[in-house]
Amino acid sequence: MQDMNQPNHDSALIVNEGIEQPPIVNPYIGNFYKKNRAKSLTADDYVEGILAGNITTLSQAITLVESNRHDHRVIAMEILERCQSHGKESMRIGITGVPGAGKSTFIEAFGGMVTSLGHKLAVLAIDPSSERSKGSILGDKTRMETLCTDPNAFIRPSPSGGSLGGVARKTRESIVLCEAAGFDVIFIETVGVGQSETTVHSMSDFFLLLMLAGAGDELQGIKRGIMEMSDLIAITKADGSNIDKATLARALYSNALHLFPPSESGWVPTAMTSSSVTKAGLKDILDKIEEYFAMAKSNGYYYKKRKEQSRFWMYETINEGLRDRFFDNEHIQSKLSRYEEDVMEGRLGSFAAAAELLDIYKKNI
Repeated sequence: MQDMNQPNHDSALIVNEGIEQPPIVNPYIGNFYKKNRAKSLTADDYVEGILAGNITTLSQAITLVESNRHDHRVIAMEILERCQSHGKESMRIGITGVPGAGKSTFIEAFGGMVTSLGHKLAVLAIDPSSERSKGSILGDKTRMETLCTDPNAFIRPSPSGGSLGGVARKTRESIVLCEAAGFDVIFIETVGVGQSETTVHSMSDFFLLLMLAGAGDELQGIKRGIMEMSDLIAITKADGSNIDKATLARALYSNALHLFPPSESGWVPTAMTSSSVTKAGLKDILDKIEEYFAMAKSNGYYYKKRKEQSRFWMYETINEGLRDRFFDNEHIQSKLSRYEEDVMEGRLGSFAAAAELLDIYKKNI
């Protein structure tokens, strides 16, 4: 009889030791991060890379612009000042539209046509942030699969973070960097019809409103201010069985636009149809945009508006800087929570609390 303690080589139940599996996490990943941390770029490196059209350096510079860290903001301001004089006379186009109008699909199709004509395109998309988690999906690149691989296109989604003013300033600064990097067409895509359009209008030359046909009353729910700001309305998804509805919607919007007083630029807005699937109408929209820029430059409105926008953003930057300094003040930080509690418990009014905090700030600056 075979000893039970001895291995039975004739049995099918023998289990080999096998090959040792490699670790799931790369053991050298720490060296990678150490190596990259050591390669911190200087302002000269950033400026040189941006002016050379290096997309990686441009992305890193925009990350600095978006950062709230003081040391990042200091180097970002130096980069912006040095890049500002190198910007080209670009076409800044603000793009907005109702939910479901197909903004991302339109931008991919329209942007692909723009780059095919020899332009360099930068797409700055503002993604809405969750009010609960404060996070953003930043999924624009996943919806622009073709455009994001185009060597002449650069797509940069940014989270709104619940603060429209901060994102607007950072987007404005990102425009300056993109222009210095050689991009001559800038798309600024907004989160949708709402307050953000007014801010985007203050940093763009041309405002394009995307609308849907066949969604009920074509003019219902459209804010007068949004239509007044629009230089062109594009009825999207004008293909298949939707062509007749889109044509009717174009006529309705064209008539509505003529009811508004004439714009300061002398431009007469109109409505057009387009399809991101069949590409129908896209070239007509681009021709209309180029017609606008030719007119605005010839009568001087393009340069006048750029100057007014620069003045506007000077004041916006001052306002935001004062706000940041107020909340960073140590005397305010030490008393803010107590004032919050007094206001919430009804021991002090909101306006009185704000006035007292401002007095404290003025005495300790």
